[in-house]
Amino acid sequence: MAAIVHGPREHQEGSKAWNLCPMPWWSNINDNSKSNGRSEDRNPNNSQQNDQRPPNTKQQSFAAMAKASLLAKKRLRFDPDGKLYFMYEPGKQVSSAVRIKNVSKSYVAFKFQTNAPKSCFMRPPNGILPPKQSILATVMKFVEQPEHPQEKKTKDKFKIVSLKVKEGTEYTPELFEEHKDLVSVEKVLQVVFLDPKRQCQELDKLQKRLAEAEALNQARKKPQDDNTPKPPPAEGVIDEWKERREKYLARQQVEVVDSV
Repeated sequence: MAAIVHGPREHQEGSKAWNLCPMPWWSNINDNSKSNGRSEDRNPNNSQQNDQRPPNTKQQSFAAMAKASLLAKKRLRFDPDGKLYFMYEPGKQVSSAVRIKNVSKSYVAFKFQTNAPKSCFMRPPNGILPPKQSILATVMKFVEQPEHPQEKKTKDKFKIVSLKVKEGTEYTPELFEEHKDLVSVEKVLQVVFLDPKRQCQELDKLQKRLAEAEALNQARKKPQDDNTPKPPPAEGVIDEWKERREKYLARQQVEVVDSV
């Protein structure tokens, strides 16, 4: 009878049973460590290059951040800041006011822009502010009748852009187009409606700013009274003129008598 040997078969079956639960992560780790070791052996300068890259990257990022901070430095300050309040009166033209102050040390040109030019206009729409000077600008807007009575929201916005200019520069419509690379967006003001029948802090501030803006506008329109005292005529000038006039008339009468 042939002998039956179970040892090798059992060993094979045992090995097959272990192979049913492979562990690829272990092999991957070993493979990665081997490949990394081989790459480092092939290129011993890789570690030095990797050590040199981060400082360059940090320097570039720091320079970019410094440049961005300089560009982001604002020249103008606004009151109110971020929102432009209007009284909600559908079918009417309403007004708002915003104070713009030049907080920089140079002359700054500014210009209003809006996404609703057909229903909004500004006074003044542009200008040049000296350092530390301010202006109270008035913004007018026509409030259309809403489709839904309860709807009071709007997507209208006002954007104010600025440009650093030299002292003595005159504002022209081409000023911002000629230097468009140097133009900075100062602020985007979102239109917000207020209920005129509901008193609140923002409504009080709006009414005060409008009253101040109207007073400034009236003072600008009113001609200045010339109250400067006029210098009196020099003493003796009128009397001398009368004396010369009388002598002239007397000579004329003598000439007429002689001719007769």
